[in-house]
Amino acid sequence: MTATTFLPELTARAEGVAHTRTPTCSCGAGGILADRPDGTVVRHADTVAKAHAPDADAAGLIRRLALASHLPDVFLPPLGPAPADLHGRLVTFWPYGIPVDPDDPDAAPWEAVGTLLALLHRAPVPESAPVMRGPRKAARAVAGLHAIGPHPAVAPVLAAWATLPGWARAEAPMPRPAALCHGDLHLGQLVRVPGGAWRLIDVDDLGVGTPAWDLGRPAAWFACGLLEPQEWGRFLDAYRAAGGPALDAAGDPWAVLDVPARALTVQTAARTVTKAVADGRPLDEVDHALVDACRRIAAVLAESAHESST
Repeated sequence: MTATTFLPELTARAEGVAHTRTPTCSCGAGGILADRPDGTVVRHADTVAKAHAPDADAAGLIRRLALASHLPDVFLPPLGPAPADLHGRLVTFWPYGIPVDPDDPDAAPWEAVGTLLALLHRAPVPESAPVMRGPRKAARAVAGLHAIGPHPAVAPVLAAWATLPGWARAEAPMPRPAALCHGDLHLGQLVRVPGGAWRLIDVDDLGVGTPAWDLGRPAAWFACGLLEPQEWGRFLDAYRAAGGPALDAAGDPWAVLDVPARALTVQTAARTVTKAVADGRPLDEVDHALVDACRRIAAVLAESAHESST
């Protein structure tokens, strides 16, 4: 199987499911929504097919699909309880939802993000729920740095990674109390459904873990200067107003968010440096902001360690 044959077959699967759902399908909008090593997503009319990563675990994915199905006020529900097989890749099917407009950051639904996360974190945790994979994903991103060879951005990213506790590097169990967590929260994981409500998508990392992890990426963006204080405040206020358990109703959130924010800063920096090297391009402004944030993380922790020893 090659990419030139896999994509048409995946698209045909999406078309088949769409026609089952709507026999009078207009066969309008369609095409490739994403094509990355960790997932390929195609659309036919109101149906989306996702081919998961080649190493995706079928049993874990089935449990994650069940979680999403039982949380229809939080997740876009899957169109079936189990993945299909396509040349050894696990494929799931979903209704199409309208994504956040990347060209209109002012319209980002930060209140919806905070509310959905709070609802997810407050949901009952089934005994069968898998472990949230966020720290494992961060560790994989950092491991990818070792394959790119000498690059001036690698050292500061690895130095920042070394400041993290073992649980944030997937080397130890996550601290309790645990909750259901998305595991890879960012604005690309939201879609608007008919009627105008927002829902979360992408269950690949969904599971039981430390809920503060889900707040870590917006916290990292804010700390790096990539998220305005107003948007950050809207997100935190909505999470707290909806009873999100990761934060107290008042007080400094950074006591809880410091480690996840550092971990996700490092993960994002590792990914962007790896991609820049693979594309043969210099780091752009956002890339430099992330690497500089890693330098500050390492420097602050080194200074703190020095003060503790004197």
